[in-house]
Amino acid sequence: MDGHRAAHAHSMYAYSEPLLCMEVRVRTTLDLPSPLVAEAMKVSHHRTKTAVIVTALEEYVRKNRIQGLRKFQGTVDLDVDLNTLRKRR
Repeated sequence: MDGHRAAHAHSMYAYSEPLLCMEVRVRTTLDLPSPLVAEAMKVSHHRTKTAVIVTALEEYVRKNRIQGLRKFQGTVDLDVDLNTLRKRR
């Protein structure tokens, strides 16, 4: 995408670089198992195959980002007092 990123209209991800003010879409043909797509539509309550696939891709990216963060688990020393944080509410 020439160094630019565009976000899906329903994307929950924040990007560190500026976003374009337009949505870039890629039209493609996929060979997907019909029963899997039907089940995904049923459990997700999405009305379109596109919505199911976009949601699945967003979830895949989210899970992989979390997995990438896990390598830092236990390496950051936070001086946090939970009781103080609870009093903030």
